[in-house]
Amino acid sequence: MTGEPPRVRYEKRGRVAWITLSRPEVLNAMDLRTHAELAEIWDDFEADDEIWAGVLTGAGERAFSVGQDLKELVRRIEGEPERAVSSFGSRGKPGYPRLTERFSQPKPLIARVNGYALGGGFELAMACDIVLAAEHAEFGLPEARLGLIAGAGGVFRLTRQAPFRVALGHLMTGRRMSAARAYELGLVNEVVPGERLDECVEGWLADLLRCAPLAVRAIKEAATVSATLPLPEAFTARYVWEERRMHSSDAQEGPRAFVEKREPKWTGE
Repeated sequence: MTGEPPRVRYEKRGRVAWITLSRPEVLNAMDLRTHAELAEIWDDFEADDEIWAGVLTGAGERAFSVGQDLKELVRRIEGEPERAVSSFGSRGKPGYPRLTERFSQPKPLIARVNGYALGGGFELAMACDIVLAAEHAEFGLPEARLGLIAGAGGVFRLTRQAPFRVALGHLMTGRRMSAARAYELGLVNEVVPGERLDECVEGWLADLLRCAPLAVRAIKEAATVSATLPLPEAFTARYVWEERRMHSSDAQEGPRAFVEKREPKWTGE
């Protein structure tokens, strides 16, 4: 509605975009307007050549996001039940394609998880490349307890990113897991005390920005595309970002800088 503050804050600081779900009063639950705002942000994030990495987080100390705004869903069920029904994906809904379906988004994205990452919030985190969590963070996909399904990729990603039987157990029961358990399962890259979370994020960002941006994108693309390919096919598949990296000036700048004992000056070209 006109006059309402944005559901998502979008800031650019140097080479990094910060995307903050900003509804702390409802634990950063996502309504249709949130998804519409996010779609514009993801388009800009991908298109801006000055931005090399992003951080996705939630406002406040209690939640990354608890997923779908269920109060809005109930209003839709009562008003337009045929349109409230949904399954996998977001085609035809506000915000399409959402982050969970932007399979070729090339830039590295960090999830900064400070609190609950439940339902669609957990699905968003799993769609990021690096997940950093505060010790008090909790993860879970409670959809089955609500007669729903983790249709924004949770069913698919959790069974790929965690051991299958463990993932299936969490999906079918809605059980939550602690940040420590998520780390044990390989779903989180690092867990730190809440007061050190920002320091942890900055450390990972510094390491990402120390690398050539085209190399990072080529690695992300190759790792993602080849994940379901037999090894011989992985070597012969076409990778668009690798072709760009291979013929870039940065591919020459790196070795030169090493030999000349200086820091490389990346251009992304």
